[in-house]
Amino acid sequence: MKKRPLRSRTDLTTGQTIRKDLRRNWIIYIMALPVIAYYLIFHYGPMYGLLIAFKDYSPAQGIWGSPWVGFKHFDSFFNGIYFWRLIRNTVLINVYDLLFGFPAAILLALLLNEIRKMAFKRFVQTISYLPHFISIVVVAGMMFDFLSRDGLINQLLGFIGVDPIDFMKEAGWFRFIFVSSGIWQGIGWGSIIYLASIANIDPTLYEAAKIDGASRWRQTFHITIPGIMPTIVIMLILNMGHMLSVGSEKVLLLYNPLTYETADVISTYVYRKGILEASYSFTAAVGLFNSVISLILIVSANAISKRVSENKLW
Repeated sequence: MKKRPLRSRTDLTTGQTIRKDLRRNWIIYIMALPVIAYYLIFHYGPMYGLLIAFKDYSPAQGIWGSPWVGFKHFDSFFNGIYFWRLIRNTVLINVYDLLFGFPAAILLALLLNEIRKMAFKRFVQTISYLPHFISIVVVAGMMFDFLSRDGLINQLLGFIGVDPIDFMKEAGWFRFIFVSSGIWQGIGWGSIIYLASIANIDPTLYEAAKIDGASRWRQTFHITIPGIMPTIVIMLILNMGHMLSVGSEKVLLLYNPLTYETADVISTYVYRKGILEASYSFTAAVGLFNSVISLILIVSANAISKRVSENKLW
């Protein structure tokens, strides 16, 4: 009769620690159960459906009953006439947002940190936060009202003798409108995390810099920015993971067939093919490709940051 292997002292200690922690914090674990259930049901559970990316899926046959087709749908996407347009538009919109939108929140946080009158500071913060709570549908409606041929912008341009421009129907303006409206809506909300990071900087560093005669600019460049650099790096890594993900809701509300050349992105293409044309397997393949590339980007960005500096996400 075989003897059961003895458990090591480390295993026993780990087991005892886990049991003690469960007994001590059982209320916290119970409170966390709904969150865990949410992610299991709505995020990890649906991953089973990725199988249809490798099948010719039919709702009547079900996932397992549908025939396997291998990488047929991936080949169709890669060799499709819209592949490079989708990749170009998705990447360019994200690059523009990274170049202009990402630093905007940092700059606002640095400027707010320099305001000494608390009443004015709170007023500016409130005004900058408010657009975040406006519905995307309302924001899109505002864009159409302001940028239509008879809208406010064209009326102002008419005063200086400029002919009306149909901004919403010209493909060349779409990326500017999308990125700039996103900056306006998210700059205040995005600055919160940087303001919190600035608040954690040791105030004695500023006092020492003042004694040494450092100006406000030098304090910002040599104390504030290095102090929030770990937060900046982490947020940058997280943004890199969304380089191929553009919010489909806003694009769907703003674009039209005349602006497809610069506005059509992967998420909107998936919507048209999957929902409107019922090509479920094809769009699942496109979505899986998008997720894999996003994972590679975020892992690569974290690895580069880890190699170049001590700041990393994990």
